[in-house]
Amino acid sequence: MSEKKLILREDYKKFYPLSTRWMDNDMFGHINNVIYYSFFDTAVTHFLIESDCLKLNNNPMVFYVVHTSCNFITSLSYPEEIEAGVMLKKIGNTSITYGVSVFKKGAISAAAYGEFIHVLVDRDSNKSIPIPENIRQTIQSLMKN
Repeated sequence: MSEKKLILREDYKKFYPLSTRWMDNDMFGHINNVIYYSFFDTAVTHFLIESDCLKLNNNPMVFYVVHTSCNFITSLSYPEEIEAGVMLKKIGNTSITYGVSVFKKGAISAAAYGEFIHVLVDRDSNKSIPIPENIRQTIQSLMKN
């Protein structure tokens, strides 16, 4: 078995509290792997909404998720309070690569980590479009110094 990578809280710029739910547990008594992708999506979307980069109703621009990955380090289970950390890994002309990790509340190292890639798309044409400068600057605030 390969050595597990240590992903630290200090690597992340923003954190969002999340709660596990009874239905998140699988038959093995821990959070099912697919739920982590929901945690990632929720954290990134929360950042975009609170920073005014995403409007949910009638916005001519939308973010499409084009790739996600998740690496599991240690189990979490219900009932646990958790926090999702979000950072910027890369920003291109039309895409954003976030690093996202899930931490047990207050833990120094992550229980799971991964990538989450968005492409900005024109809602009407369904084609990728350049990220506007104001959104680019806001998202760059997630870059680790």
